Amino acid sequence: YRLDLGPGGALVAYEATTRLPGDPLGDPPGAAPLRRERARFVGDSLRVEVTTAATDGAAATRVRTFAASPTVLPFVDMVHWPFETMLERARASGTARVEQPLFTDRGVLRFVVGDAGGAAMTLTHPTRGTMQVTADARGRLPRLDAGATTRKLIVERAGADVLDLDALARRFAARDAAGQGFGALSGRATPTVALGGATVSLDHGQPSARGRAIFGALVPWGERWRTGADGATHLETDRDLVLGMPGAELRVPAGRYTLSTVPEPGGGVLIVNRQTGQSGTSYDAARDLGRVAMRRETGLAPAERLTLRVVPGGDGAGELRIEWGDGAFVVPVRVAR
Repeated sequence: YRLDLGPGGALVAYEATTRLPGDPLGDPPGAAPLRRERARFVGDSLRVEVTTAATDGAAATRVRTFAASPTVLPFVDMVHWPFETMLERARASGTARVEQPLFTDRGVLRFVVGDAGGAAMTLTHPTRGTMQVTADARGRLPRLDAGATTRKLIVERAGADVLDLDALARRFAARDAAGQGFGALSGRATPTVALGGATVSLDHGQPSARGRAIFGALVPWGERWRTGADGATHLETDRDLVLGMPGAELRVPAGRYTLSTVPEPGGGVLIVNRQTGQSGTSYDAARDLGRVAMRRETGLAPAERLTLRVVPGGDGAGELRIEWGDGAFVVPVRVAR
């Protein structure tokens, strides 16, 4: 990465180059980078150019231009040095709240940096939530806690004497070549079950507990939860279903839907939405098919990974179960007659 800033922190140029470990720096013949991203201002617009290598030796270039503030910084997913630059700027401003735009090759994200007093600061992503930061007087970043965001990360600074970066890079390159790289932050489960003549399938991310308290902590009470990780949680059925308790049921026509929940200590609600294929953080209430009450169960054998499943009963009926930690949420389900 190379970031050139002018007077007042204005962006002059930015370049990010991705190479395999062991490749020479520069661009000798036969050693073109896997990816190069360049950004600079053209008039009052930021021009971002991304060139990627192809397997046949050719290269593809994509260019986008969009309006941006001169003080914009790059956003690099899973990389945190731009955050430190944001924090240093916020500390130097002496104000309690600073808005800071960051750009990707798709557009601009608007972050907010907050001074929480002493060494405590906050960084708020426009969609993923707020990160808690420990920063020194200059704003340098020794620790970042994104546990309350959709990323669920803890970032800690370590010296070169602690980490063998060359070895880490070689291991990561091998994983990336095998299609594993970072991958999705959580795996996905795709169970399918026969229920009274219907075929019902689920598709959801499977975050792990990793010793954390789940409901009422990691998953807050009273807030909509994607009920999974990464992409939205989906339910698909080839026959009409009926969800919910007798007297408060929801008919779900054959098709594909997304599921989310609002967990409560007493149960909460399951939301069935017609929108499909979106990120789990995207939600359009106007496209809700409906909501049904859930029953909460506690004191179960701990489930390390979030599990959604349909458990058949008798006569075309069963339960939709959402299990994680030592608790579960349950909704009756049956094939419509």
